Amino acid sequence: MKKPGEPDGPAEFNADGTPVVRVRLPKKRNGEQFACAELMMGANHIRVRCLDGVERMGRIKGKIKKRAWIREGDILIVVPWSFQDEKCDILYRYLPPQADWLRKNHYLSV
Repeated sequence: MKKPGEPDGPAEFNADGTPVVRVRLPKKRNGEQFACAELMMGANHIRVRCLDGVERMGRIKGKIKKRAWIREGDILIVVPWSFQDEKCDILYRYLPPQADWLRKNHYLSV
């Protein structure tokens, strides 16, 4: 019997034996971009450094507030606000294997 939280099928592996990593990429048409969490401000706000070089105040959306704990140094997907460019919404947090994959495949310069 399958327990809650267990994967449905067998684990997927590449030809070299490493596990397959699934990664969500930012949707450019929606204005999404990569960012790095710099400083925790409290009250669901984080200072982030975006890939375009701008430092913004990020707000953790309610959808991921309880689901993903964000720490300094995490790689995120953010959407800058259209009416205040110095603020943004945080949509997604990458896990360490996903961030390594992004660096290895040259999506991130750092």
